[in-house]
Amino acid sequence: MHLHRMPGLVQQLFPDCLWQMPATAPPTLYLTFDDGPIPEETPFVVEQLAKYGAKGTFFCVGDNLRRHPEVARLVLEQGHRLANHTYHHISGWSHSRAHYLQDVARCQELLRELQPEARPLLRPPYGRITPGLARELNRTHQIVMWDMLTCDYDREFAPEACLATAIRLSRPGSIVVFHDSLKASPNLRYVLPRYLAHFAERGYRFERL
Repeated sequence: MHLHRMPGLVQQLFPDCLWQMPATAPPTLYLTFDDGPIPEETPFVVEQLAKYGAKGTFFCVGDNLRRHPEVARLVLEQGHRLANHTYHHISGWSHSRAHYLQDVARCQELLRELQPEARPLLRPPYGRITPGLARELNRTHQIVMWDMLTCDYDREFAPEACLATAIRLSRPGSIVVFHDSLKASPNLRYVLPRYLAHFAERGYRFERL
């Protein structure tokens, strides 16, 4: 069983986190990509987005930023946004507050060199964060969760089923999570082009956060 949406009770515990955007006309989806940037997958994502004039938000692992700054610059050159996914992709449930904050700050230092911004975005890996940690981080970051998780990283989730579910559960204003990672590659490469085509044909726009 895949948990594509966070239960309402969880959302109530984190009222200052961003779960979805307002529905607009024309309808808009906010595609996000976690765990990159890496040369094997991120350029593919950028290429697919360009075909539809789509903009996205890339939640970057700091260590990948360190190793592949040229891929991060490609993302920026194409008009997309970089955001924080911690330096080591760590869980807020299994590390001390001090350790977690340090990891976020280390990633943000690299992001600041590439993309200065007033209030940066942060997505906690796995969506795992405590209410206290969220309150502290919200002083400096906008924490972004999601309205629809594609579960593209699950190798046992057939690409066709992944696509059908992503289409069925997306709605105007959805913040949608994909992963530009090696683990997600089989589903990502099947789902993303077809997902973009499906919603573009129905008059949707794709914007960055």
